[in-house]
Amino acid sequence: MQKTEFFKDARNDLTGPLHGIRVLEATTSWAGPMCGCLLADLGADVIKVEAIDGEVGRKLPPYLTGERGRISFLHATVNRNKRSLTLDLRSGEGRRIFLKLAARTDVIVQNFRPGTFDKWGIGYDHCRQVKADIIYVSISGFGQFGPNYDRVGYDPLAEAESGFMSLNGAPDGPPTRCATYLCDDLAGLHGALGAVAALRHRDLTGEGQHIDVALLDAVLFQSNGFPSLAALGHPLPRLGNQSMLSAPVDVYDCRDGQIYVAVLLDSHWRVLSEMLGRAELADDSRFATPTARLQHRDECNLLLRSWLQAQTVAGAIERFNQSSIPAAPVRTYHQAALDPHVREREMLQETEQEDGQIAPITGPAAKFSRTPIRVRQRAAALGEHTDQILAELGFDAGACKRLRSMKVI
Repeated sequence: MQKTEFFKDARNDLTGPLHGIRVLEATTSWAGPMCGCLLADLGADVIKVEAIDGEVGRKLPPYLTGERGRISFLHATVNRNKRSLTLDLRSGEGRRIFLKLAARTDVIVQNFRPGTFDKWGIGYDHCRQVKADIIYVSISGFGQFGPNYDRVGYDPLAEAESGFMSLNGAPDGPPTRCATYLCDDLAGLHGALGAVAALRHRDLTGEGQHIDVALLDAVLFQSNGFPSLAALGHPLPRLGNQSMLSAPVDVYDCRDGQIYVAVLLDSHWRVLSEMLGRAELADDSRFATPTARLQHRDECNLLLRSWLQAQTVAGAIERFNQSSIPAAPVRTYHQAALDPHVREREMLQETEQEDGQIAPITGPAAKFSRTPIRVRQRAAALGEHTDQILAELGFDAGACKRLRSMKVI
């Protein structure tokens, strides 16, 4: 299918499928901002509330447009498509403004430590007093209840405590954290999905609700059933790039680079045997079934490794593709970013930043044929929309000046 055919019925008059939905996001770091990012990408009007000096994600290097630009890659990535409001949530005036916004809001997203917003007077119970059908998403390390609910929670802690880290890394190396903020990303994803599901329920029943998302829960849910196996005492060895389900599966060296190959099915093995010039191995009792291949994993790997050492990456990929054997070149993010397929899918979108420079910003993953979504606007400068948002609440220029003098905004 051509790209133009997929989008032939696209509408250009909407921001996305969540056009008309308002989200009030009071978050920091990555999990909460990712939840807001997903909702913003989907077309919601997301107002990001930050402290007067900005949240930590604005300040961390590397910077997209150089040291002088000081635009953090984190901020530019996860805070696009949002409006920025500075607000001191610890002050009484700040709380009143927040609740005024809540009264006009569909979804609130916050990822502060459990109990913090209740203490400040802007928790779920406070917000539903001004908007009975409010949907309130709370994201934290360990959830709103349970023995560990009040512990500080960050991505690496969830990776470690969930068991994920114990299986990540080389078999003969130490437990290794993920290179990305995986638990934060998953919690943000579940928070956004939960919000969309709650919006559907609200539209059917008029009922709002509180959504509790924990980083620990999110990564356990996405652990492919490993928690169930572990609870039953099934051994879960660290396999690195290999698989507990099939063989040969691994990263292999070619003449000019590396390739990842996954021989998952018996049909794959039969085709591979012919490709290796060893057609008799297709029915060899040592390799004919997945269980047998796992028992002879080292022999399988040796056969494939020896053959691939004489191949180029491109040549091997072409042959594997022709034979429907799963394989991919092992690339850097830099190489992936330059790939024409990645560009055609608009996974990097050239976006002008607040300093006037252009930077490629990661685009949305889901493609909507009728209500397409994109990076509509760059991540906002700190407080860029404060006066605009307060004007929508009825505050005039004099009132904004007074609030600034009080350091509320």
